[in-house]
Amino acid sequence: MKKLLFLIILTISIVTTYSQTRNYSNEFLAIGVDAASFGKSNAVVASTGNVNSTYWNPAGLTKLKGKQISLMHASYFANIANYDFGAYALPLENNSALGISVVRFGVDDILDTRQLIANDGTVGIRFDNLPRFSTADYAFTVSYARTPFNKSFSYGINAKIVRRIIGDFASSWGFGLDIGLQGKVKKYSYGVIIRDVTTTFNSWKIDDDIFDNNIQDDPSNAINRENNFNALDAQEAPEKTEITIPSIQAGIARDFTYRRDLTINVEANINVRFAESNDIISTSAFSISPALGFEMGYREFVFLRGGVGNFQNSIEFDQSETLSFQPNFGVGFHYKGVSVDYALTDIGDQSAAIFSNVFSLVIDWKVFKK
Repeated sequence: MKKLLFLIILTISIVTTYSQTRNYSNEFLAIGVDAASFGKSNAVVASTGNVNSTYWNPAGLTKLKGKQISLMHASYFANIANYDFGAYALPLENNSALGISVVRFGVDDILDTRQLIANDGTVGIRFDNLPRFSTADYAFTVSYARTPFNKSFSYGINAKIVRRIIGDFASSWGFGLDIGLQGKVKKYSYGVIIRDVTTTFNSWKIDDDIFDNNIQDDPSNAINRENNFNALDAQEAPEKTEITIPSIQAGIARDFTYRRDLTINVEANINVRFAESNDIISTSAFSISPALGFEMGYREFVFLRGGVGNFQNSIEFDQSETLSFQPNFGVGFHYKGVSVDYALTDIGDQSAAIFSNVFSLVIDWKVFKK
């Protein structure tokens, strides 16, 4: 408890120090992973205990019984954007575990339209000859977890490298740490993860030539090069350093068993961001949004999940304020070491569609040994 209090005080101190920095950065890492977790509205920080703990709470890796791999793919914005996750984890000796994971969020085949129209209003480059580029965000994470003195308490740490690429125009490297705790008191489980506990720094390298009118295009269009108009001429170059301030997710969960065949897990979470937002509780210093999820399993074969979260104070057209929330639903199947999960959800409330379909797969390594 003293260690947890120290971490919270350290987090608040860091946030206060960087209170003048940009509030949002690396937002793709706030979406979440795993269809089973999405089905519970991401209320899993206290109960997570498989390979996906590399994202949700590294302390949960100590519950692993063997090696596992996880794969997830989701598409949204009418399949324009792709979101992928992969992870591998294994238990170690001395009550510890290790995991690695990678996240990719990207949009490919984007048209570079800067020279589509020339200054005189004529076509600069034919539409079908416009160059294309991709933008992608990557996060590579190494996780370590340990049960130091008894099986009722564990801690974990994530060391993550963030790589962000915008065509040939800009790229960045970042590094950060997450710290997680899990424990059990009587019939209740608890969990806490502090993301970006030391803040995550992204240092950008930007091609300053994109803000000049001297843009290289197709050689066949050299005659029109002087007339080409660059919409970025009047725009100032962005900042080359981003800082992701810490956030906290904490939860409490309880398991129920009915006649050995039916199990129910219920969990409540709170998500704390040190920035003012539209969350249900919001001040100039922090904001809080709750989430509630459940999972009902029958003979550890079929699972039904549901949850509600993302409580927001929404402003209507008439300037009145209403409370909105996001319901989620999911199902899963587990058979001989293979888990297939599905969730009907709006991914992180960042999708253009009302709902998104997410599928994920978790495989116990023992399957490959048969």
